[in-house]
Amino acid sequence: MASTKLFIGRRIRELREAGKATQSVFAERLGISTSYLNQIENNQRPVSATVLLALAAKFHVDIASIAGSEADRLLSALSEALADPVCHGFSPGLQELKLVTQNAPDFAHALIACHQAYRRNSEQLASFDDHLIRTNAFAEPTPYEEVRDFFHFVDNYIDELDRAAEHLAIALGISDRDTAVALADHIETRHEVRVARAANDEGMIRRFDASARILYLNRYSPPSTRSFQMAYQIGALEQRKEIDAIVDRARFRTAEAGEICKIGLQNYFAGALMLPYRPFLGAAKELRHDLQLIAARFGASLEQVAHRLSTLQRAELKGVPVFFARIDRAGNITKRHSASKLQFARYGAACPLWNAHQAFEAPGRMICQLAETPDGVRYLSIATEVTKAAGGFDAPHRRYAIALGCEICYAGDFVYADRLDVTNNSAFVPIGVSCRICERLDCIQRAVPPLKSKIAVDHDQRGELPYSLC
Repeated sequence: MASTKLFIGRRIRELREAGKATQSVFAERLGISTSYLNQIENNQRPVSATVLLALAAKFHVDIASIAGSEADRLLSALSEALADPVCHGFSPGLQELKLVTQNAPDFAHALIACHQAYRRNSEQLASFDDHLIRTNAFAEPTPYEEVRDFFHFVDNYIDELDRAAEHLAIALGISDRDTAVALADHIETRHEVRVARAANDEGMIRRFDASARILYLNRYSPPSTRSFQMAYQIGALEQRKEIDAIVDRARFRTAEAGEICKIGLQNYFAGALMLPYRPFLGAAKELRHDLQLIAARFGASLEQVAHRLSTLQRAELKGVPVFFARIDRAGNITKRHSASKLQFARYGAACPLWNAHQAFEAPGRMICQLAETPDGVRYLSIATEVTKAAGGFDAPHRRYAIALGCEICYAGDFVYADRLDVTNNSAFVPIGVSCRICERLDCIQRAVPPLKSKIAVDHDQRGELPYSLC
C-alpha cells in the first residue's frame, strides 16, 4: 500500500500562531524555507518525515497525536452524511474530503449538523402526526445526541479531569488499597459525608442526602458499581468548577444538554479515579489487555475496564488505540467510541456479522474474531455479554454485549490473539459499518441496500437477496 500523505497545514499554522512566530522565524527553527512552510500551511504540500521530527524535537509535538484519529472520525461522519441520497450527484473524492476535514473542520462539523437535522425532520415526517411536526420539536439535535457527539469529537479524553483523578487516586493509594475502602474514607474525611447502604429502593443505585451528608448506595449493587458511585459523588463535590467550565466551553444548544454532559463528565472522573491513568495503562500492558485480570486487580467491572481502555488518549502517553461499544439485544449501540480507524455508524444497526451479536449466544465467554472492513483494514475484536442487576430472582436484568478491539497490527498486545492465526487471510470475516453505507455487493446478511448503489431486479432468477447491486 502507498504511504498516506499528511496534510496538516491548519495544525501547523495554529502551532506557529500560538507561539506568536512569523513564518520566516518558524521556518528557520524547522530548518526549511519560508516558501515551503507557506505551502504546508495552505495544504499545497504534505508534511515530510523530516519536518515531523523537527516538530517533535523543537516544539515537543507528539507525532502520533498531530495526525491523530480526530480527522478519521470527522472524515467517517462526513462521508456517511454525503452518502445520503439527498446528496445524489455530488460525489467528492477521498482526497477532497480529507482536505475539508483537515483544513476546514468547522465547516465539516456544520455540514454534519445540517445532515443530522435533515434526517431527524425526515424521520419525524414519516413517523409522527401533523401536531408534532408543527411543534418543530425535532428541528435540532436531541440533547443526548449533542452530548454523545461532544465526547466523540474530543477523542473521549478529558485531560483536566483525567489528571485530577489520577492525582487524587495516587494520594489515596487506589492501586494498593481496597478501592471501596479508600473512597469511603476520603469522602467522609474530606467532605464529612457518610456512606450508607440503603434498602433495595426501586430503581435506586445512588442517592445523596446533602442536608444529612449521607450517600446512600443500593446494598445489592455489585461492589464495582458501589465504588463507581462513590467516585462519581467525589467528582460532583470536588470537580464542579472544572466541569462547569468544560460545559461552558462546549456551548451546547440547550441547558438540558449541558446538564446531561455534566453527568457524563462526572462519570468520566469516576472511571479515571477508579482506574488511574498511569497505573491502569501499566497494568494493561503487563497483563496484555486481559479484561478479567485487569478488572480483578482494580476491583472494577469488565465494562468499566473496556470503557477506560478507550479513553487512554493522553498525548504523551497513549495506550493502544482501541474501539469500544456497548450493544443491547436489539442491536442499538448505547455506548461507542473509537480511537482506531473503525468508526461506528451514526444511524442504523451494527453489522450482523460482527461478533458483538454472538456474545448473547454464549454468556460468560469471550468471543474473539478477526475481521476486515471494506476499506481493507483488519481488526481483532473481542466481545462478551454483561448482565446488570441489583436485586434477587425477580429483579429485572439488563443484558448487553460489550465489544473491544484494535487494528491487527496491535493484536500482539492482546492475550486474545494468541490462539488466532492472524496470517491466514481466510480467517478474517468481512464485516461492514452498517448496511446502509457498506458497499459489499455479495453479503448474504445484508438488511437494506447501500444508499449509493442502484438495485437491479431479475424476475426470472433469485439469489440470497431478491435483488442485485450495481
